[in-house]
Amino acid sequence: MERLGLIGGTVFYGSRLLVEAETRQESTPYGPALVVVSERLAYLPRHGLDPENYVLPHRINHPANLYALRGLGVSRVVGINSTGGLKLSLKPGDIVVPEDFICLAPGPTAALDEVLHITPRLSRALRLSLLQAARAAGVEVVDGGVYWQSPGPRLETRAEIRLIQGFADVVGMTLASEAVVAQELGLEYASLCSVDNYAHGLVAEPPSDAEIRRAAQANGQKMLAVIQKLLEAAGR
Repeated sequence: MERLGLIGGTVFYGSRLLVEAETRQESTPYGPALVVVSERLAYLPRHGLDPENYVLPHRINHPANLYALRGLGVSRVVGINSTGGLKLSLKPGDIVVPEDFICLAPGPTAALDEVLHITPRLSRALRLSLLQAARAAGVEVVDGGVYWQSPGPRLETRAEIRLIQGFADVVGMTLASEAVVAQELGLEYASLCSVDNYAHGLVAEPPSDAEIRRAAQANGQKMLAVIQKLLEAAGR
């Protein structure tokens, strides 16, 4: 039975989807990767499982993570991505299934000695599957939109938000890197983006890290329901 790959924070760890799951340290040509493996899922906590050793976005080893998922028989990967809304119409608590992304900073690559020239994209088929799963779960999502990836780990200035909000709908620090490396490794990748805050400058007070984390946790149950329906649709 093929596993679904899932990359996220710690929202899903300990959930009913990972009952009797085993935590493994996988070896890859790019370094080790920590994966929580069940019969149906290979769940990769991108920031680690130890709050005292939180892996910051710019230090995530994306090639190792995606290579480890592929080695576990995964061909489809869903990213659960925390984002800031760049429009007032995208409020905290909303979920976006983006159709494209922008990343102007140099990103990671799975290329070792070989030459890899891909045309980056999100998987249309997996996007459609996520939208269908959301409808089946009764979870309202936004179909489409563009994700802008910032390098991190800091949030953006007001001026940066004014610059990018004409080109994108949500902003985060991980999706583009995961999508590119996944495609280099022959994996399908699509995302459920949790809008956890308004981007800096859209409202009077800038978001705090604690507020963003609370909002991500609150959206977790909706994400869980969508993934459950995705697994059911695949016959898992």
